[in-house]
Amino acid sequence: MGRGPRLGGDLPDPPRGCRRAAGREPRPPAGVRPRPDHKSVPNRVHLDLASPSAEAQATLVDRLLALGATPADVGQGQVPWVVLADPEGNELCVLEPRDQYRGTGPLAAVVMGAADPPALARFWAEAAAWPVTVADERFVALRDPSGTGPFLELIRSPASKVVKNRLHLDLAPYPGEDPAAEVARLLALGATRADVGQGEVTWTVLADPEGNELCVLSPR
Repeated sequence: MGRGPRLGGDLPDPPRGCRRAAGREPRPPAGVRPRPDHKSVPNRVHLDLASPSAEAQATLVDRLLALGATPADVGQGQVPWVVLADPEGNELCVLEPRDQYRGTGPLAAVVMGAADPPALARFWAEAAAWPVTVADERFVALRDPSGTGPFLELIRSPASKVVKNRLHLDLAPYPGEDPAAEVARLLALGATRADVGQGEVTWTVLADPEGNELCVLSPR
């Protein structure tokens, strides 16, 4: 595995969430760890799920509701996608069919709110070695240079970050690279060290230039 980001998350009840997801993804991108506090504000990072057709979108929504998801109102109004929350209240979107997400697999995008998407994209493009595929002042998309897998999307958001993100990205150096050198590289790009109560662990917790937590793992 290369430097590209993986998704990590903190939930009050990881086994419950993992049971609901079991068997749906051969190599799940998320690592889920316990978190004692409860969700109080909309997540700054959420997942978008892809649908190849309108019928598939409706079927997926029904399946997620049966698994314990609930409809969510985040002020989206009348939109062609469906906003839900997982059993722990984490928002997710089931998208209508979109050509750009054909071939991503079930996960279309990891979406992150940003005060300045173009500026934050410059950090993540260098951090993950993912090129920008679409960019304007309100929206930037990045993707693995192979053109496979989900997008990382940065969307302008007026809401300030006030709590630790419940979902975050993990970066793993390439095999043979020094994790300490990778941490130094990210710090030079504008990351800062972060203390989220992790204690003595084998990974390093940083924050991107807008304060979004990320972890630098050992090479794998």
